[in-house]
Amino acid sequence: MSGQSRFADLEPLLERVSKPIQYVGGELNSTVKDWDCGGRGPGGEDLTTRWCLMYPDAYEVGVPNQGVMILYEVLNERDDALAERTYAVWPDMEALMREHEVPQLSVDGHRAVRDFDVFGLSFSTELGYTNMLTALDLAGIPLHAADRTDDDPVVLIGGHASFNPEPVADFIDAAIVGDGEEAVLAATDIIGAWKAQGSPGGRTELLRRLAETGGVYVPAFYDVSYLPDGRIQRVAPAESGIPWRVAKHTVMDLDEWPYPKKPLVPLAESVHERMSVEIFRGCTRGCRFCQAGMITRPVRERSITGIGEMVEAGLQATGFEEVGLLSLSSADHSEIAEVTKGLADRYEGTNTGLSLPSTRVDAFNIDLANELTRNGRRSGLTFAPEGGSERIRKVINKMVTEDDLIKTVSAAYGAGWRQVKLYFMCGLPTETDEDVLQIAEVAKRVIETGRQVAGHNDIRCTVSIGGFVPKPHTPFQWASQLSAEETDARLAKLREAIRSDKRYGRSIGFRYHDGKPGIVEGLLSRGDRRIGRVIEEVWRDGGRFDGWSEHFSYERWMAGAERGLAGTGVDVDWYTTRERGESEVLPWDHIDSGLDKEWLWQDWLDAVDETEVEDCRWTPCFDCGVCPQMGTDIEIGPTGKTLLPLTVLGSGKESMVRGA
Repeated sequence: MSGQSRFADLEPLLERVSKPIQYVGGELNSTVKDWDCGGRGPGGEDLTTRWCLMYPDAYEVGVPNQGVMILYEVLNERDDALAERTYAVWPDMEALMREHEVPQLSVDGHRAVRDFDVFGLSFSTELGYTNMLTALDLAGIPLHAADRTDDDPVVLIGGHASFNPEPVADFIDAAIVGDGEEAVLAATDIIGAWKAQGSPGGRTELLRRLAETGGVYVPAFYDVSYLPDGRIQRVAPAESGIPWRVAKHTVMDLDEWPYPKKPLVPLAESVHERMSVEIFRGCTRGCRFCQAGMITRPVRERSITGIGEMVEAGLQATGFEEVGLLSLSSADHSEIAEVTKGLADRYEGTNTGLSLPSTRVDAFNIDLANELTRNGRRSGLTFAPEGGSERIRKVINKMVTEDDLIKTVSAAYGAGWRQVKLYFMCGLPTETDEDVLQIAEVAKRVIETGRQVAGHNDIRCTVSIGGFVPKPHTPFQWASQLSAEETDARLAKLREAIRSDKRYGRSIGFRYHDGKPGIVEGLLSRGDRRIGRVIEEVWRDGGRFDGWSEHFSYERWMAGAERGLAGTGVDVDWYTTRERGESEVLPWDHIDSGLDKEWLWQDWLDAVDETEVEDCRWTPCFDCGVCPQMGTDIEIGPTGKTLLPLTVLGSGKESMVRGA
């Protein structure tokens, strides 16, 4: 019977797998609603819209994911909808599930994924695509959208990777780009109305209704044609009523969406053991490599009082002792000093600590750092100069000088910090060996400065290197990617430059990934529909958990690409190391992020000319296109309000949070 718990089938397998608790469910603040919570219509029509939400990675990575957690709560607040969660199962559990014919299940009600109306997956990285195919296959849902029937759920994706959905177009029914809160509720309205009418026209009619809104991309309603040289000729609607472009969704007033109100508390150890509050969304710093910053424009801040209310509610609901103040550049919140001081004052004398993710060099100050550590532990500081040389930082529009960095780390070491982590990228456009070797010189200067201001040699600096991957909807979407071999050679020179320095080398840690995973990510991030065959080949050859180094196989991906792209006239290099021209139709051009392609191209030319562009939060508009096209505007403070101390009422179990 649809919607029945299958835990009795799963339970005997748990003692035979690693970390069985990740499949059990029942976390604090999780929800299991009645399968028919929406009731039945006068003719027996099913009026409940049921979502199964998946972060396509292991439980420990997926359960703290803010995006899935928010949608889970937003949907479950509706009387006519329910949402449950599922995560990728490890290979040991996958083998047993296949052997005992146990399908992919939700972790909340242990219901079969195939019983739900919508199977929604959130992709923050393209390396989770093979995990999606595993989940579909285990669920008994045909891999290809064209093979699905009215008995199968709508397979819908979101997240940053969905801004180029073409590589997985064969496997998905729909994609929603941008902010999900309002979008999933609108989709629920459409699905609920269709079900109340008796599901006329089956899944094809439902998908058509979703596509006609202009906010849901349905690949089946679009035809792709190619030029003889392999480039795309055009992507066009296959029938009338389908829009030429699909627009992203943007939530404007974050205070109206204070989610998650009751964050999930994982049963097993997870990658983030903290309660997190998103303090603003979007970024206009204009770093040319940063897809997240480009596609989430404009900046929308949560108010200081809204942040305070979310922190207090979340701590009361979870018992966590650390609060992460999240955004793409948290120290850029217009009232970050007031936020951190207000929270530190409010929770002084408790074990509640505050943390920011990686902090911009030019946004850091000791007062901010001291507020963050007042009630918690003093851990290392992380900064992201991204480029080793002044020249390359101009190319990527990272307006930070080496002197800015030295002043910042000098202040940190002088205030008692002992450990600083610096994050850089290798393979950036126009980069030379000398640009990368400059990273070693920067690190040595950091150690030298730290020793001087601290008065001793117990100073550490860790250099962490990531490979640059060109991403859609950025000025670098046309750039060529550095080959794996060239990346590895450049990093080997850098490693030697650090290790050979007898004075500072032992104080500098060096962490990096080789260039191979970046080539696969590049293939997937800028691929078109032809890449779907590659993904399927890799999956059938055993590809799973490609974001994990111990499971990733470059050889498997290259072999899969050779088979999948046979006869197409294109290969891996064509997608990765080839530079594109201005007139080329890009696979994602029909997905409207709000950014004008002409503006992105000009910014690409500015990058090559090493021309920097200011942050439009504080300067006149640069006409990137987002605000007028999306009907949005930058929303920042200051609000003029402050966080008052908590007023305890009654038994002390309640608290009142007010803004003055």
